[in-house]
Amino acid sequence: MTNKNRAFLKWAGGKYTLCDVINKMLPKGECLIEPFVGAGSVFLNSNFSRYILNDINRDLINLYQILKDTPEQYINDAAKLFIEQNNQADAYYDLRKTFNETDDIYQRSLLFLYLNRHGYNGLCRYNKSGGYNVPFGKYKKPYFPEKELQVFAEKAQRATFVCENYRDTFARAQQGDVIYCDPPYVPLSKTASFTSYAGNGFGLDEQADLANAAEETVAEVKGTSVLISNHDTIWTRKIYEHAHRIRKLNVARTISQKATNRKKVGELMALYK
Repeated sequence: MTNKNRAFLKWAGGKYTLCDVINKMLPKGECLIEPFVGAGSVFLNSNFSRYILNDINRDLINLYQILKDTPEQYINDAAKLFIEQNNQADAYYDLRKTFNETDDIYQRSLLFLYLNRHGYNGLCRYNKSGGYNVPFGKYKKPYFPEKELQVFAEKAQRATFVCENYRDTFARAQQGDVIYCDPPYVPLSKTASFTSYAGNGFGLDEQADLANAAEETVAEVKGTSVLISNHDTIWTRKIYEHAHRIRKLNVARTISQKATNRKKVGELMALYK
């Protein structure tokens, strides 16, 4: 794909830089199913007739659905939050408080984009009681992703958005469908864990169960295939040992604010078919 599309959200572990590699490994099919869609880089940079896109983060999925249904209104309203007065710590914490206190889905969707672009390093994190708790990011001038929102809204017409457990998303697979899984990665060290970003821990049991779900789906639903990406560790090599093919690669981490601190780490792509 020559013209790559960037996601409109900043996202830890986003797959923008790996899209070409992922596309080469994804088999052909009518429908791509993503149980962990995140910021949607694979969706935006692949070419399937239909998409089923899931994430456990309800705020994220609500935003995507609203952007699909009312793109012009959403983009116009979201732009109003990207003003100089709102790029200050006091304003940020006031708006974060508003986000945490409101149940209005539309207001939350606008504030989710604002918080993502003004918060620290594009992290998405909630505390145990479900409150968004990312600190202020101190950017000179946060970028309003108008073009990226428009591109997403247009392509979203081919997508069905759901918010459910990954097992339920796997259960939607029909003959010939392709599934791409980008789960919260196995931590490289005991302290490096971002797995509870949506308030739901994704531990080693879930990692192993995801590999089982891949094996079961390709065995039970004719012509399906599953591609999973994760860190290259002893644990992941073990749980993906029944994959049809495993590709290893080194990828620059994008979670550090300073580019000089971004080290390359090993990743795995495990293909089941």
